[in-house]
Amino acid sequence: MSDYEVFSGRPENAENRLERETRCYDFLDGLGIRYKRVDHPAAFTMEACQAIDAALGVSICKNLFLTNRQHTEYYLLLMPDDKPFKTKQITSQLGCARLSFASGEEMEELLGCSPGSSTILGLMNDRENRVRLVVDRDLLGEEFFGCHPCINTSSLKLKTSDVFGRLREALGHEMTTVRLSAE
Repeated sequence: MSDYEVFSGRPENAENRLERETRCYDFLDGLGIRYKRVDHPAAFTMEACQAIDAALGVSICKNLFLTNRQHTEYYLLLMPDDKPFKTKQITSQLGCARLSFASGEEMEELLGCSPGSSTILGLMNDRENRVRLVVDRDLLGEEFFGCHPCINTSSLKLKTSDVFGRLREALGHEMTTVRLSAE
């Protein structure tokens, strides 16, 4: 049992919501994509997401914003929350040099998100397609997908087929699929 209330769709009152969050709801609603929503205190860790996951009945995936050493190539890696991030696994599959975490400033500039709230929905702010979407294959096999609406005080549950179908197409970003090991 969770302490969080689950809502269908956007908040009725957007008065105390950030514009970046409201734009996510506008985007999803404009595509006709249905979603469930939970509002909660800021969630900065995967552990903090466990109660949120329980309320929504879905695991919020890890969303890692990465860059190369020169800060000329950017990647948004979506992966299951229970898998460890190992840069060697990613770089070998992407055919690139070592990757590290991009800065908060780069995340704000390219995704319109602050650290702790990166999300596939942030790609709507990357109109120049500077960020490459990379998805662990295991996420594609799930019925539902959990993410933040560009802010880490709300979480969404969407159909995976909608996320990697209509949503990804509307975002205008190609997707690279990788297979990450759980070890």
